[in-house]
Amino acid sequence: MRPVQRSMDVRRKLSTAQIVGLIVLVVIACALPFVLGNYRIFQLTMAMSYAIALLGLNILTGYNGQISLGHGAFFAIGAYTAAVLMNSADWPYWATIPMAGIVCLVIGFLFGLPALRLEGLYLAVATLALGTAIPQILKHKSIEHWTGGAMGVVIIKPDPPAGIPLNQDQWLYFFVLAWVIVLFIAAWNLLRGRVGRALVAIRDQPIAAQAMGVNTALYKSLTFGVSALYTGIAGALASIAVQFASPDSFGVFLSLTLLIGIVVGGLASISGAFYGALFVQFVPNIADQISKAAPWAIYGVFLIAFMYLMPSGVAGLIAIVRRRLVPLSLMERKQDVHESTQDPGDRRGDVGRALPEHGVRPGEKGSEARANHAL
Repeated sequence: MRPVQRSMDVRRKLSTAQIVGLIVLVVIACALPFVLGNYRIFQLTMAMSYAIALLGLNILTGYNGQISLGHGAFFAIGAYTAAVLMNSADWPYWATIPMAGIVCLVIGFLFGLPALRLEGLYLAVATLALGTAIPQILKHKSIEHWTGGAMGVVIIKPDPPAGIPLNQDQWLYFFVLAWVIVLFIAAWNLLRGRVGRALVAIRDQPIAAQAMGVNTALYKSLTFGVSALYTGIAGALASIAVQFASPDSFGVFLSLTLLIGIVVGGLASISGAFYGALFVQFVPNIADQISKAAPWAIYGVFLIAFMYLMPSGVAGLIAIVRRRLVPLSLMERKQDVHESTQDPGDRRGDVGRALPEHGVRPGEKGSEARANHAL
């Protein structure tokens, strides 16, 4: 087994300390609703909803390199899907969540097909147009009897199941927490496997990835769909928590806020979605408490400070501190020695060997020659 592939297999598995740490975090998260007031519980519920949306956007932008300035549109579609199904079709709240994800998955995949011709800023402008158009479409008279037009839709907060001694806010907190755990585990398995390596290869070396047999068009479209699915589920959960869905709540500023969240949390980082969500949820409130006259000026100061002190995001800073404090394992030390003594030209060839097998075996000389030629 090649060194790059072996190091990826090691990193795919969580260490015992990491597993224990995650269990402790889950236990703390389960205990918080019993020691906090209802308003704080609501804030944490919204933060977890944002974390799901940020994870979806990070899959698209951080791991696949596609910039989106319109993910607020998928957040709105998910929110309105849940609201309309609950109010007009009498669906139970729990059944609207997966439906919101499916609707956004289809729309995101279809939007990703024509967007394949666009990259960088051109793709960002196209998604910005989507984010600008959706709130206006939701106000249109032809669908006003479903969406409520500019007035929006009021949602009744669900009651906990009979026999469970929790109030509405506590139950909704645990309901959202369950979705967070499921979706983050799914994303971890997806991104740490062959699909994740293909996404990163498309982001870093698209020509080499295509030369190695990776279907870049299919992967990009599916990534857009999966990213929209996560964001749509987040929108549905957030609308149920807020008990209201209005077109003006899902403007372009929401899309920019989500992009800020993944940058602050850390690009291409699963844990960064949590840090970014906390920033999105709590920093505006802190800025408002500091200055009622100019809260957004304070918000800007916070944002500049984060970018200056943590250019790789909160997750990047934590990773740097952990590498300095925690000694490397023997396998990681061997990998570091290999990378430090490797010729820069050979190191570029590792990109091709890290790609999954899609009809062409990475070990074959012809495939390596094509990848090196493309690089």
